[in-house]
Amino acid sequence: MSNISKGLKKVEVGLKWDPSPLGASPHDLDIIAATYTADDSHGRPDYLVHFDSRSPDGTITLSRDSTTGQGFGYDEVMVLELDRLAERYARVVVGVAVQQPADGRIFGDIENASVRIRDGYTVLAEHDFTEVAGCTAAVVAEFTRARQGGHWSFREVLHGFDTDLASFTSAMGAVR
Repeated sequence: MSNISKGLKKVEVGLKWDPSPLGASPHDLDIIAATYTADDSHGRPDYLVHFDSRSPDGTITLSRDSTTGQGFGYDEVMVLELDRLAERYARVVVGVAVQQPADGRIFGDIENASVRIRDGYTVLAEHDFTEVAGCTAAVVAEFTRARQGGHWSFREVLHGFDTDLASFTSAMGAVR
């Protein structure tokens, strides 16, 4: 377990939700991480991790990618090994998106959706999306690297978007 005052090292983001009612098309939520370089920390992401993928260097992995919400516990889990990220990266923004915006689905349509962010066994934040119930996507966390010492810190965020997935991934880094 890392000591938060000395900076975050390895963080886990877990996402869970209840399956859709019998006969309805499945609900699908996705965790997305966008990584930004120090020279463009609020611009275009250098790369995205989503849909059962991992970062090019293996420091950010999505180990479980559910498309239905079925199962016990967290349906999707993303691990961010911040202490292993190359020095050129200064910021990582994590978001969650509803995968069926064409159906008009929003967070409020999905039962018991929640996200948990933790460092080891220490819970940094938990959200149930009620504050962004009318949205199709939300930024849920921001991690930044200190210029001096290179330690990573966490900022709790819950900022909703009502947009498609491509637009969300372009705009999520602009959240301040």
